[in-house]
This record gives sequence, C-alpha cells and structure tokens, in this order.
Amino acid sequence: MTFPRLSPELILGALLCGGGLLAALFGPMLLGGDPAAQDLYHVLQAPSLAHPCGTDAFGRDILLRLVHGLRLTILEILVSLAVAAGIGIPLGLAAGMAPAWLDGTIMTISDVLFAFPGLILALLVVSLLGPGLFHALLAIAAFSVSAYVRLARNLTASLRHATWVEALRVLGASRTRIVIHHILPNAAGPLLVQATLSSGTVVLAAASLSFLGLGAQPPMPEWGTMMSDGRNALGAAFWPCLFPGLAIALSVIGLNCLGDGLRNGLRERSGPP
Repeated sequence: MTFPRLSPELILGALLCGGGLLAALFGPMLLGGDPAAQDLYHVLQAPSLAHPCGTDAFGRDILLRLVHGLRLTILEILVSLAVAAGIGIPLGLAAGMAPAWLDGTIMTISDVLFAFPGLILALLVVSLLGPGLFHALLAIAAFSVSAYVRLARNLTASLRHATWVEALRVLGASRTRIVIHHILPNAAGPLLVQATLSSGTVVLAAASLSFLGLGAQPPMPEWGTMMSDGRNALGAAFWPCLFPGLAIALSVIGLNCLGDGLRNGLRERSGPP
C-alpha cells in the first residue's frame, strides 16, 4: 500500500486526530482528579482559570470529564470497528470468492441490514438488549457491518479475475492463500479509508444513544451523556452542553477530513503516472 499525497484536508485531519490522541494519553495525568467527583459548592461555574471549561450541575470539572470522555470515545471507535470489520471483511472476502448462490445469499442479508437507517437499527438492537455502553457498541457495529461486507466483496470480485490472480492459481496457490496473502493486502487501502470514515459515524451514533439514555450511563464521562445532563441547566448555563458538543464536532470533522484525505491521496497514487 502506497502512502497518500499530503493534502490540506489530510493534514487538518491528522492534526485534529493526533491532537486528540495526545490529549487522551496525557490529559488525565496533567489535569489529575476524579472526573466523577462532585463539588456541590461550585456548581455551574463559568469558564475560568481554575476551570477552563466551567463546571456542570454537580460541580464536576467539564474539561477533566471531556478528556476522560475522549478516552472513552476512542474505546468506542476501536471496539465498534473491530466488531464490524472483524465480521464484515471476512464475509465480504468470502462472498467475492464464493459461488454465485453463496455470494447472493450473503449480499442479500447485507442489503437488508443496509436498508435500515443506522440509528433506527441501533435503537432496535439496544431496545432488545437493554441500555448500556457495551450494548450500544454492539448496536453501532450491527449497522456498520454491511458497509464492510459490500466494500470487501466488490474489491475481491474485481481482483479475483486479475491476470496475476490467475497466475497464482496456475502455480497451485490455494484460494485461502490468494485471499489472505494477495487480495486482502491490495484491498487494505480502501478498507482503511472506510474504517476512518466510519469512525465519525461511530462517534455520532454513540453520543446520540448516550444522549437518549441508551448508551453509557451516568456518571461515565461520555460526551453524549454530558450533553444530556447539561440540557437540564441550559436556562442557567450553556457551557455544560457547548463544550461536549464542540468535542463531538471536532472529532467528526477530524476523522472525516482524515478519511477524505486518505481516499483522495490513495486514488491519485493508484491512478496512471
């Protein structure tokens, strides 16, 4: 896989995502304190030097909770994408190399899942399993699987009749070896782009489910939960909702810019010289 050309959107995405990773790694150590610790003597304090993002209705430091929530958001992305890609990519590779009847069966199931709006499907899954962070991540992975199935299947189907694949068959390479050692590495670029673009959807979906009370539960410092808590105090203070909303927006912008930059750069590198 070749490295993509550096573009403004790729640089912006890398800066936002890299800054987020650094904040998640070192922010809690630099700020210290317990994100769930309440201080009822300092509730709804406006942003100041002591509390750069203010405090919420329970006197908790919003900046500290945002940084810990960033760690939780990264965990949500990793778990959801691991489940979705771990199921979708093998199914897509199998469909691309399988006989027509098996290919049709896998793609029909994928199309049925793809036809449901993502958040509606997630709400259905969570309503069946019950609220909670783990169930929310399973729900998000459920509506993300079909995208990986379709992409991996189309990439495999386009590569399976290539001249070099036919040559490998003539040389006696097994179908499994061809898929794992040759087709999958050639499909890694588009699959990486899909994972990056899907990460923004995961952030939005996880925050939406938590905002509705179906995802992470209080006092976990999840950004959607923080916005849900902050809406009750909007008449007196806007910052408990403002800063988690900005964190969600910047995360989605950074991930989408990174994905678009990778996609455009890889497309240019794969084109004619």
